[in-house]
Formats: sequence, C-alpha cells, structure tokens
Amino acid sequence: MKIAITGAAGLFGYGLVKVFENGHTVYPLTRADADITRSEDVESIFTKIRPDVVIHPAGIPDLDVCEADPAKAFSVNVHGTRHVVEAAQRVGARVATISTDAVFDGLKQSPYAESDAPRPPTVYGRTKLRAERITLQATEAWVFRVSVLFGPGKTNFVEKGLRKLAEGSEYIVAADQIGSASYTLDLAEKMREVIEAKRYGLYHLSNAESCSRLELAQRAAEIAGLDAGKIAGMPSSAMGRRAKRLHYAVLEMGGLKREGFTLPRPWPQALRAYLASLGLAKKGNGAS
Repeated sequence: MKIAITGAAGLFGYGLVKVFENGHTVYPLTRADADITRSEDVESIFTKIRPDVVIHPAGIPDLDVCEADPAKAFSVNVHGTRHVVEAAQRVGARVATISTDAVFDGLKQSPYAESDAPRPPTVYGRTKLRAERITLQATEAWVFRVSVLFGPGKTNFVEKGLRKLAEGSEYIVAADQIGSASYTLDLAEKMREVIEAKRYGLYHLSNAESCSRLELAQRAAEIAGLDAGKIAGMPSSAMGRRAKRLHYAVLEMGGLKREGFTLPRPWPQALRAYLASLGLAKKGNGAS
C-alpha cells in the first residue's frame, strides 16, 4: 500500500514511518510538504501521491500551548484534521487519526473503555475529540487513542529525564498522574496489524499495564543505571501548568481484544527495549 504519514517529523510520526516503510511505500509528510491548516496544500499533495491510507498524527500535542491559544489549537487539530480527511476521501484514501487519553475527564478509578463517554476538561482534549468525530464520519476509518509516548526520533518524557539525571540535575515529575505508557514502535506495529486487516473503528492503544509518570521516570533511571533518587514527585496541581492534567487515564484495550489482536507487551519490557536501542540499558538494572 501507499501510506502517507502526516507529522512525520514528530515523535510518533517518526516511529510510524520507521515501521510502515517495512513492506509499504511510505510518504513522510511534514509541514514543509503540506500545512494541514491550508486545505489547498493537503489537496495538492494527496492528489500528487494518491495514497491508499493516510495516517494522521500531525497536530499540536502540547496541552499548555493549546490552552494558551485555543484558536490555533482548533485551527491545527480540528480544521487540519478536516482538511486531511476530506482530501483523503476525494482521492479514495482511508484515514487513521491519532487521538489521546485526554478526551476523558480523569475521574474514573478503573480503565477507560472505548465505550466510555468522553468529557475532556482541556482545550487539547476537546480539539482531539472533534478530530475523532470528523474522522469517524467515514465508514472506513480508524481512530487510535494513545497515552504518554516514548521512542526514537525526538526528545520525549523518558529521554528528557535521563538527560537531566546524567547531568546531575533533579527531574521533577507529577506523582499523581496514573495512565498508560506507550513505546511508539510497539504502537506503530500494532497499528500496522489493524490497518492491514482493515478492521475499522475506534481503538485504545498503549503498552500493557498502568503506571504513574513518576514510576515511569524512576524505572527508566533504574534501567539506565542512574540515580532514581534525584527524581522528585510533585502533585500536578503544584507544577504551575496552564492546562489541567488527568489524575487517572489508564486505557482499556477492549477494541483490540474484541477484534482478536494480541495486546502490546507490558511497558517495562518496552521501556527496556527502547533504552537498549539507545545503548542506555545497563545489564541487571530494572525489571524486564
């Protein structure tokens, strides 16, 4: 298949390109190729390459940036998605949009299922929910909700923390945000399975098992042989962020189970594999 991937310079976009180029013809698209806020840009590039599938992770993922500038967030995350979906439909392509656990309110104490009602408390979450609905208006489309991402290609939560620790600095993280952790390459592999099988719909997708941001950072430090004691947990409300953070956002992957797909491996195994790929996993450190 010919696969166009928006946001190819981003963290998840990089991982998607890396995985899908094994067996498919991939067109990595960045803003230089097409500004998704300009419908004519998107129309032009899709007409030129005529993809079979468009995978759409492009957008503004920073919650605080979205909260500070709602108009820009809606322009990119909502109208940009509409431009992608409409242009894809005109060339006969199917669309897979990347969404987020931020569409939920964080008030549950058990994993969120695909059937749970979204109640996003942030601008970012509201824009992504609108993007989901635009995508799923098509009968042959996918939405994948993902959680905190780590992987190659761009600085991320895990890498940022390890860099600070290696410099001897303290790394301050939220102690009260519990969710799912996601290795981009594992998620991309599972998406490839679902897309190749043409099993359309809404899916929750992350590595198996839940963790807090604090636990994720501490485990990464242990695997890398760094001082986890320099990681300081703090209530998210005390961290001076503009946008509200969800206290609980664990994703239940019922969609994958119902369609007969195996779940991605547990996040500690994925984290070790990621750090090993960077040459940072010390033998005997951290759980596998």
